[in-house]
Amino acid sequence: MNVLAVVHGDDGPPGSFADVIAERGHALETWAIACEPAPPRAVDDYGAVLLLGGAMHADQEADHPWLRDEDEIIRRLLDRRVPLLGVCLGGQLLAKAVGARVGPATEPEIGWHGVELLDRDDPVLGALPARFQAFQWHFYAFDVPAGGRELARSAACPQAFRLGESAWGVQFHPEVTAEIVTRWAELSPEEVPDGLVTETDRRIGAWVEQGRSLCGAFLDEANRHLAST
Repeated sequence: MNVLAVVHGDDGPPGSFADVIAERGHALETWAIACEPAPPRAVDDYGAVLLLGGAMHADQEADHPWLRDEDEIIRRLLDRRVPLLGVCLGGQLLAKAVGARVGPATEPEIGWHGVELLDRDDPVLGALPARFQAFQWHFYAFDVPAGGRELARSAACPQAFRLGESAWGVQFHPEVTAEIVTRWAELSPEEVPDGLVTETDRRIGAWVEQGRSLCGAFLDEANRHLAST
């Protein structure tokens, strides 16, 4: 299966997801949508699409006009029922594409925050524990789209939703590795809460394994979708 990762900057890579995709024998291709006019192949030719995070906000089309193009691409993928997984900014863009509110969160979440899973039977989010500490780095948040199902929540905001049978959005960062967290902390030291490094050292190993499980479950669903079409 060909998998596309839409990246929104040099500091938002697929992380541990790339390892899972390779281990399962799939081909991962990346598209830096802000600086490349098109992905390596037509978007309809991918068996699954990842919409990753980024430092910009979902409503900054004036500064990042390619956000309008991505909005149209997401709607096209949804219409064609191509399996989608949106992470942080990617989840916000997925929600925004179908008319849900995306805007400043009541409070930012940076670092490790508790999340409660609301649907243990979901084929993708069900790969995670009923309650878990998730790595977060966001100032904006999404509302659950009309017709979507809320799958997880933190004290601050919704954390995951599903649209139909083939699209998921999450607010937390299941793809991060220790190296990614270190890089983000170096780039934005003024945003780093006290104790982040120590807590990350303690939690990141288990979190990477949980992120790998979520990615694997998403790939399983994408495979099932391909087999049924």
